[in-house]
Amino acid sequence: MKNYSSIYELDGRVPVAKAIPFGLQHILAMFVANITPIIIVAAASGLSSSQTAKLIQAAMIIAGIGTIIQLYPIWKVGSRLPIVMGISFTFVSILCFIGSQYGYPTAIGAILIGGIIEGILGLFARYWRKIITPVVAASVVTAIGFSLLNVGAYSFGGGNGSADFGSLSNLALGSITLVCCLAFTILAKGQYKQLAVLFGLVVGYVVAIFMGKVDFQEVAGSSLFSFPEILPFKPEFNLSAIVSVVLIYLVSATETIGDTSALAEAGLNRDATEKEISGALACDGFISSLSGVFGCMPITSFSQNVGLVAMTKVVNRFTLLMGAIIMILSGLFPPIGAILSTLPEPVLGGCTLIMFGTIVVSGLQMIAKCGFNQRNLLIVALSLSIGIGFTQVPDIFHTFPTTLQNVLAENCVAVVFLTAVILNLILPKKMEEMHQEKSQLVKETV
Repeated sequence: MKNYSSIYELDGRVPVAKAIPFGLQHILAMFVANITPIIIVAAASGLSSSQTAKLIQAAMIIAGIGTIIQLYPIWKVGSRLPIVMGISFTFVSILCFIGSQYGYPTAIGAILIGGIIEGILGLFARYWRKIITPVVAASVVTAIGFSLLNVGAYSFGGGNGSADFGSLSNLALGSITLVCCLAFTILAKGQYKQLAVLFGLVVGYVVAIFMGKVDFQEVAGSSLFSFPEILPFKPEFNLSAIVSVVLIYLVSATETIGDTSALAEAGLNRDATEKEISGALACDGFISSLSGVFGCMPITSFSQNVGLVAMTKVVNRFTLLMGAIIMILSGLFPPIGAILSTLPEPVLGGCTLIMFGTIVVSGLQMIAKCGFNQRNLLIVALSLSIGIGFTQVPDIFHTFPTTLQNVLAENCVAVVFLTAVILNLILPKKMEEMHQEKSQLVKETV
């Protein structure tokens, strides 16, 4: 019997027939989340259904290209890690505002400029490492996990804003998918255990078809093959829009640093290197600008897939390359993307609950690795309590300028990052020694 343990090795040789299902699993885990931001922003910007369909097509192709460059870098762009790229939710709020106020072409102009700025900053990421210490990265990773828990819960209930949210049929479908994932993990043998998410998605999808929750209308109406359109929207440049989007790019960069750190820790049992973080950030920025060329939104590393790596330990780059190729094909052949887009939210939610929880655990493991001294505990405790607590009460930011409200009020990862960085800079490096010296002094005085 052949040994396929190389799926757990970054550069291991894996037969194509074995690589495809593992790669497909990663794509199914992120597919709905990859197109949802496009749908939301397009609607807010007043785009037609045909324009939105073209953007969805471009989103799949750009996500595939970005993933390939992360896996197999070009020059210094790319991390050489099993990172899956996709359209970022982080930009939804600000791009909805820009699209509705100034028009979608202005949003594209800001995306193009902001991506170039992040890409250039990414190339000099080694200077960031002085302020982004392991305990800061660990706090951000933990925050990413916590911020995704409600995303999984919304999916489980049928999708945020859906008419039948929380219905018995949605809860039943999500539960069936979750139970199938757990059962497959328990009963399957060897490396096949790592296909639990794919198994749950397939079973859940079949059940959803019988429940009448899958609509194939878009599949029937899609053309067989088409190329994405270059510059479907002529970029317009507005300074206020550019500044706002650049700020969100910095927030997205912190999430990418956290994702890269979490992936290296959970999948490779080591810290991410400066070169890997720099390459990941450069890819984030420059490919986001390329996304703007195709009229699409910025892309970033997907935490869903970091959770999948943490859960399965499958880090082989070739397996993810197969997934990236599937993404590109689904963009070039619209029926493929149309079929994947029919995946019901409760099915996705049944699988993502475990994955997102795994990210939280990875963050806690990183914190433990940093050590539970007084300084680290203060940084983690205060950054998480402010970041998660304040963003659950967004009105606390109502006196801030609108731009800062867009950055802080709806993004706990950004607040956690800023708080952790500030605490890391102002707290004494040798707090434990200072505390021990004071205790010793008190004993001697007594």
